[in-house]
Amino acid sequence: MLRALHVSNYILIDSLDISFPGGLVIITGQTGAGKSILVGALGLVLGGKADASLIGPHGDNCVLEAEFDVRDDESVKAAIEAEDLDWNGGIITIRRTFSRSGRSRSFLCDEPVALPTLASLAPSLVDIHSQHRNLLLSDRDFQMEALDLFAGAVPARKEVVRLWKELSALRGALEEASEKLRRLSGEKEYNEARFERLESASLRDGELEELEEELKKLSNVEQLKEAFGGVEALADPQEGLSPSAALKEAGKMLSKISGIVEAAGPLAERLNSARLEIEDVFEEAASLSEGVNASPERLAAVEARLSLLYDLMKRYSCSDIASLIRERDALAEALYDTSSIEERIADLNKELASKQAEYDKAAAELGKLRRDAAPRFSTAVAESLDFLLLEKAVFKVAVEDVAAGPSGKDRITFLFSSTGKEPEDLRKCASGGELSRIMLSLKAMMARYESLPSIVFDEIDSGVSGSAADRMGEMICTLGGSMQVFAITHLPQVAAKGEAHFLVEKTSTTDGAVSTIRRIDGEERTFEIARMLSGSTVTPAAIANAKSLLGL
Repeated sequence: MLRALHVSNYILIDSLDISFPGGLVIITGQTGAGKSILVGALGLVLGGKADASLIGPHGDNCVLEAEFDVRDDESVKAAIEAEDLDWNGGIITIRRTFSRSGRSRSFLCDEPVALPTLASLAPSLVDIHSQHRNLLLSDRDFQMEALDLFAGAVPARKEVVRLWKELSALRGALEEASEKLRRLSGEKEYNEARFERLESASLRDGELEELEEELKKLSNVEQLKEAFGGVEALADPQEGLSPSAALKEAGKMLSKISGIVEAAGPLAERLNSARLEIEDVFEEAASLSEGVNASPERLAAVEARLSLLYDLMKRYSCSDIASLIRERDALAEALYDTSSIEERIADLNKELASKQAEYDKAAAELGKLRRDAAPRFSTAVAESLDFLLLEKAVFKVAVEDVAAGPSGKDRITFLFSSTGKEPEDLRKCASGGELSRIMLSLKAMMARYESLPSIVFDEIDSGVSGSAADRMGEMICTLGGSMQVFAITHLPQVAAKGEAHFLVEKTSTTDGAVSTIRRIDGEERTFEIARMLSGSTVTPAAIANAKSLLGL
């Protein structure tokens, strides 16, 4: 239930801090006093769209706060905890602030919260029913919801919704896999040819660099032979000592005199070390010379191999052999993927058939619940309308077969006639006053089958008067016996019901007009009922009539 509402600088409300009891809460006031402003403020607290025009003249900011007692509502608790917000023992406070600059902030139990979160919680906290909400009666989803509540079919409908979502997901996965298979199948021959070209090339990472190095050697055999031959000639000259032999002989000479000249010994060692290094260089040069062979056949083979590799790199837009290998492997995977997708499609078709059978069974069970309950539901609504003085009214529920959907395979249509004739689609024939009474009947019925949040009836009795208004007041009062109901009304017959009565007043100030709300009792309440009966001039007869309505 709504325990308290705090409003600061909102349209005509300067400052408001008011608490509400449970049960039936009556709110009255003259036209234009600001009764609907309170409903607007509550709607904003619960995630409605705000703009700077709603900010009052007493500052640049507006603050709206509502306190709810939802200790007995496990669904609200689950929704709040799912958002990782504080449940606060079931006493939750929602606050919204917004400024002329357009900035808006929202809090739940002093924790920042996104506006969509508030909007998702709103239906579990307050059901605001204004005059235009009677149009809900024309909404087939609302009609279905009302029938399903009466039939005890809500769990069955939830199961159908779940299965429909799973069916839709499976259909989406199947379509995606089928599209991928179509695309891959169309490219299969092309990919096979590309793969075969790369596979037959026997690619090896690093081969390109090796071949390029070998090509340099084979293309410069004569130059290499001449260079290596010159080195060999220096190592073993035809006349005189070779460099190695000369160094060896010099080392011996220095060693002989090392006993006389001490520094000659280290010089001999250095010459010996240099001689060994030179001999090693000549040996490696000789080895390299042996590997240089003029082979036109090998040169042609290397050139052909390099040409193939260069051509493949250009064709596949690759910069090296490693990239070509990755391209080959990707093509191999794509070709393999075709068979795996075919297996996936087969599995999805089996799963889809099984899920379709589950859905068909659940939808059939749901349809049976609806068809079995429709006559009883029609009778109950008709009896309620009879109580509201629509004695000749005929109300029926038509359940028709339609294509499968998230709510089953049924279409629900409310049929109505106020004259006792053959009923037709309610959307085409019900007047405003009739819609109000039908909606109240449905709300009263729905409240018996589920735990509804607090309800705000904003002039639901519009278009109704006299005895019918009195009966509507009785029905609203009965609702207030089991839940919190706010009734904003212009009808004295309704205003006289319930114990808590609040009066909205508008007064003029130097800054303009200000709306206030306060609880009234005793003579004040009697006078307010009398005003509603007689208008601007309250007569003794109106006072007497008001006391009669109040049971005084």
